[in-house]
Amino acid sequence: MEGNPDQTKTPEPTAAPVAAAVPPKPAEVAIAGSPPELRLPEAAPSKGGSVLLFGRFDVTGVIIKDVGMARYIDINPVAVPHTGGKHSSKPFAKAKMSVVERLINGMMRTENFTGKKLKAYRAVENAFGIIEKKAQRNPLQVLVDALQHVAPREEVTRLQYGGISVPKAVDVAPARRVDLALRYICNGALEGSHKSKKAIEESLADEIMAAANNDVNCYSVAKKEEIERVSSSAR
Repeated sequence: MEGNPDQTKTPEPTAAPVAAAVPPKPAEVAIAGSPPELRLPEAAPSKGGSVLLFGRFDVTGVIIKDVGMARYIDINPVAVPHTGGKHSSKPFAKAKMSVVERLINGMMRTENFTGKKLKAYRAVENAFGIIEKKAQRNPLQVLVDALQHVAPREEVTRLQYGGISVPKAVDVAPARRVDLALRYICNGALEGSHKSKKAIEESLADEIMAAANNDVNCYSVAKKEEIERVSSSAR
């Protein structure tokens, strides 16, 4: 069918451009599988440009005097000490995990904090604030000093000679020294707050500060002295 040559075709309407999706800000990114109130805060840089721990504490200038333990105490700056367990399936990968996150996980190994990561997270954060207020020092440096004083150097194992079991003193590996030190500090904090009106934050802060001062009256240092005393008799 022939059309009129003078008749012009009407242009087809074009689709409106689709707006590109705006990526969420770092402060709006939530941890997968976590409750809505647990959100990752935006990393707050300090005056020198470094990342602040918990968005509050500067971790620069922390010194580890124990050369053997320095390899297994990670003090790299991190705003939110939460890796979601990505190192759990790799051997010795916990040495790359922040020591503050390992302290939080150590608090979760008890019946009061089992599975309560957010509760343990806030307890450690508040304890660091108490340490900074009372000791007037960097709380991460106080924690590192406490770990070095609490870590045992010797412990006892049992050797089988025929049908006889003989105790024998052995040196403790540096990685195990860090594990035991974190365990003793967490257990001491829970012992101090058990059947007491003292909050867990205050108990943890007092335990860390006492261990940093090498006070033999605190749980963690007394536990270390007991293990080394038993091992010295089994040399």
